[in-house]
Amino acid sequence: MRHRPLRRTARGNLPSELSGFIGRGAELAELGGLLEVSRLVTVTGVGGVGKSRLVLAAARSAAEDAREASEAQGAQGAHAPVEERYCDGVWLAELACVRDPALLELTLSEALGLTDHTTRPPRTVLAEHLADKRLLLVLDGFEQLVDETASLVRELLLRSPGLRVLAAGRRPLEVAGERTFPLAPPVPEEALALLEARVSAADPAFAASAADRAALVEVCARLDGIPLALELAAGRLRMLSPAQVLSRLEDRFGLLTGGARGGLPRHRTLRTAIGWSHELCTPAERLLWARLSVFAGQFDLDAAEYVCAGPDMPVEGVLDLVGELLAQSLLVREETAAGVRFRMLETVRLYGAGWLESLGDAVRLRRRHRDWYMGLATWCELDWFSPRQHEVAALVEAELPNLRLALECCLDEPDELHLGQYLAGTLWFYWAGCGRLTEGRHWLDRTLDPPGGQETQYEGSRLKALWVLGYVAALQGDATASMCALYECRDGAARSGNRVAAAYAVHRLGCLALVSDDMARARELLGEALEQYRAAGELNSNVLMCQVELGMALAFLGDLPGALALCGEVREICDERGERWTKAYALYVLAYAALEAGGTQEARRLLTECVEINHAFNDLVGLVLALELLALVTVAEGDPAEAAVLQGAAEPMWGGVGLQLFGSGCFNAPRLMCRERAGEVLGAERYAAYAAEGRELCRESLVVRALRGAARVPRPAGLGGVPGPRVSRSTARADQP
Repeated sequence: MRHRPLRRTARGNLPSELSGFIGRGAELAELGGLLEVSRLVTVTGVGGVGKSRLVLAAARSAAEDAREASEAQGAQGAHAPVEERYCDGVWLAELACVRDPALLELTLSEALGLTDHTTRPPRTVLAEHLADKRLLLVLDGFEQLVDETASLVRELLLRSPGLRVLAAGRRPLEVAGERTFPLAPPVPEEALALLEARVSAADPAFAASAADRAALVEVCARLDGIPLALELAAGRLRMLSPAQVLSRLEDRFGLLTGGARGGLPRHRTLRTAIGWSHELCTPAERLLWARLSVFAGQFDLDAAEYVCAGPDMPVEGVLDLVGELLAQSLLVREETAAGVRFRMLETVRLYGAGWLESLGDAVRLRRRHRDWYMGLATWCELDWFSPRQHEVAALVEAELPNLRLALECCLDEPDELHLGQYLAGTLWFYWAGCGRLTEGRHWLDRTLDPPGGQETQYEGSRLKALWVLGYVAALQGDATASMCALYECRDGAARSGNRVAAAYAVHRLGCLALVSDDMARARELLGEALEQYRAAGELNSNVLMCQVELGMALAFLGDLPGALALCGEVREICDERGERWTKAYALYVLAYAALEAGGTQEARRLLTECVEINHAFNDLVGLVLALELLALVTVAEGDPAEAAVLQGAAEPMWGGVGLQLFGSGCFNAPRLMCRERAGEVLGAERYAAYAAEGRELCRESLVVRALRGAARVPRPAGLGGVPGPRVSRSTARADQP
């Protein structure tokens, strides 16, 4: 059968709409027209005017158009003309919680689902990823980083001809070619429809009389139709009649329209609406509003109770107060993978932050916030070695903005730098296990080498940060930085008598030897570290990973019985403890040994579970290793075409892992063997065509295909038996991809 390339399909990360989008039909049409003629469109306007909702509605419309175009092309056949725009998806990057300019590129990478384990600058990674893509990037809330955002957008647009950007902010980016779209409040009819819809959603039994409707019309007029102000008013209509709401607005309108001389009227109106909501709150509700402003992004009830409670706010009363703020639309409730969480709209949060500063309580609340997230990170590290690994990963992912804020708090106070080192080190499982090496390196470098070069006397915290830095740098392929950190950790541990830190330093030096292809040295160091762990009574995911890495070194050296014994024991412990992340690497070694012994069916079964686990944790290192070994298994099963597809799909991942790091010697063997064996049957041209098909697969589609392969009936290809993956190192190095 003739090879036919796989079509790309539109995809993205747009959130589902929680409440209906009311009106704005004319604005949507005009915005869509601007996107047709300009590669950068920025929607501007006062906070609360509805910029975010409008750009999200426009983005959903663009994504739907791309999906329909893809489906239409599929129905017409492979030779139908393809609608190219946004065939690589529509992606949202929310920037409101980003304060550190160094995290801007990382935030965009995360939004795009881009994982990179190398030491390349994140901007370079972004530009290379987007260079040949055709997608729409939506940026929301960039005001606090307008210069940095403008610089990044300018470079990406220059280097990515298929990229279009739709931004929402209070001011333009002022990038060449930008088309601005100043957004005014909705027309009176739409404003009234929005208010009535929100009131009905809050109280389905609400039925407006003629007098009520007249009062609602006047409320809309008083609030200039600003959507955020109307949302706040709708929250009050749960308790007050329309006439009462209007009366209270009138009472405070003159008092609360103050502000900076010469300010825009709508800015004063918005402050009126928020100030009016503040006036209607009880003293306890106002206090909680101010204290909740210390959170970045989402937070849960436990965090709110710890951070905000005190002698003037009993912890048992926080729940009811949160409920009141929620009823008044001052808080938003969201269902997430980490459970029910709450969030303040940025404009509302900033108003509360101003009150917190005026109360003189901001510093104390920031420290309480930091202390909570120090405790959260400590608990998560302990709970990582349990059946709750996936829940821990989801929780840390949800809390990342707050953890960043806690790290910044530590860095702001030189006397508490040791807390930052502890926090950055404690999150090792997230940096290494969930595809966050670049961000982990950012925080570890900052806490270990802060501006001004402050020294810390808290040796334990520094030692932990050092071995974690050595681990992260090794996985990034930065051998020099890794060795420097690990030797400093080892020497410091020897001086202080810290046996556990010493074991971690030796372990990670062994890990560095392993990924550097020095298997004999890796065997020596990893064996030594394992003995030190056992002597210290240490048992966790790191210790088990040390045992797996020792097994991997033995397997690559040809000692398959030794590797099977070590990794079989790890598998049993992981099953007993519910540990999954380390288990995936043990399964990889067991599959390698099974394939060496000719057990392709067993190897496939092991690798299927390995791929599933690594994908769930976004562990790119483990995933690409497993996929390449799975491709070799597929060759051994007699399906070289499918093997070429899998191999072609895995190859681009090495750009994110670090080709120089894992691209030679033993780690390269499965790729070389697959290419050689499949190429012998298919021929160079057909192999290249199938590999090109694989390169078009997104990661999710690739994983689905790899997992589905377990039930696939192999296609005879006349290969016969296929040797195991072991090759000589000279062969591996001579045939670099």
